[in-house]
Amino acid sequence: MTPPDSAPKYTWRHRHLLGLEELSADDLRFLFRTARGFEEVSTRSVKKVPALRGKVVVNLFFEDSTRTRSSFHLAASRLSADVLELAGKGSSMSKGETLTDTARNIEAMGVDIIVCRHNQSGAARHLAQAVNCNVVNAGDGQHEHPTQGLLDIFTLCKRWGLDDTFDLTGKTVAIVGDIAHSRVARSNIYGLRTLGAKIILVGPPTLLPQSFKDLGCEISHDLDQVLGRVDAVNMLRIQFERMTSQFFPSVREYATMFGLTAKRIKLAKPDLLVMHPGPINRGMELDAAVADGPNSAILEQVTNGLAIRMAALFLVINAKP
Repeated sequence: MTPPDSAPKYTWRHRHLLGLEELSADDLRFLFRTARGFEEVSTRSVKKVPALRGKVVVNLFFEDSTRTRSSFHLAASRLSADVLELAGKGSSMSKGETLTDTARNIEAMGVDIIVCRHNQSGAARHLAQAVNCNVVNAGDGQHEHPTQGLLDIFTLCKRWGLDDTFDLTGKTVAIVGDIAHSRVARSNIYGLRTLGAKIILVGPPTLLPQSFKDLGCEISHDLDQVLGRVDAVNMLRIQFERMTSQFFPSVREYATMFGLTAKRIKLAKPDLLVMHPGPINRGMELDAAVADGPNSAILEQVTNGLAIRMAALFLVINAKP
C-alpha cells in the first residue's frame, strides 16, 4: 500500500481549455481552487498580480459579446498581461482569409494565448490544432462555453458552502429553456455530472431533443412539476439568432409555460438558487422580480466569472503536459 504522503501530486496538464467534457473531477476542483485564490485580487486597491506579466492575450471574437469579452479582458489585465482586442467584423476574414491563417498571423506577432469565440462548433479545437500558442474557448457554436459552465458551477458551490470539496453529490439542478441550441447547457451538463449532481432538462419538445438522455439527464416538459424537486435552476436565453424556423407558437406562450415568474417560484424550495448566463430576455425567461430578487445569483455569476477566467488563463499557460 502506498503511504498517503507519497501519493502523486496533481498537475494541470491542459494547454488549451476547449470544453468541460474532457476535464476530470480533479481538473475541475483544481481550477476552482485556483480561482478561489484569485478572488481577493479584485478586492485590492491595486487590482493586479504579475502572474502573466510580459505575456500577450488576444480576444478573437467572431460573435457579439459583452460579459464574456469584458470578463476575459479584465482577467488578463489583472494578471498583468497585455491584451489585444480583435473582432471578426472588419477583420481580414471578411476579405476571405481563413480562421487558420488569421490565427497564425496573430500568433506570429508574439501572442501567447488566443481567446476565441466563433459561431461554428469545433472552431476552438481547430484553432488549437493550427497554432502553437494556448487557446481558450469562449464559446463555439452550439458545442461548449467552458468558462460559463465553470463560473455557473463555481457560483453554486460557493452559495451552498461547498467551495472546499466542490462535491455536488445529492444536489439537483434544472436547466430550462433552449437546450438544443445552447453551448452553455452542454458545458453545465458535463461539469455538473462530473461533480456528482443530478441534472433535469426542461423545455418545449422542439427545443429539448431526447438525445440529451444519453448524457445522463432527466428530461421534462413541465417546469411546474420540476421546480419543487431542484436546488437550483439555470434559465437559458432563447437564442433566436440560431433558429432557422419557428420552435414555439409565440413568445407569450413560451413565457407562460417556461418563464420563471414571481408566482411560479412559489412552487420551488424557499432557498432555490436562480441563475441565468445572460443576456436576459426579461418577461420571457425571467420576471424582473425573480431576476432581481433574493433567490437570484445572476450578478454573483458575473463576479465569479472574473476569477474563473483568471484561473483559466493562468493554468493553460503554465500547463505541464
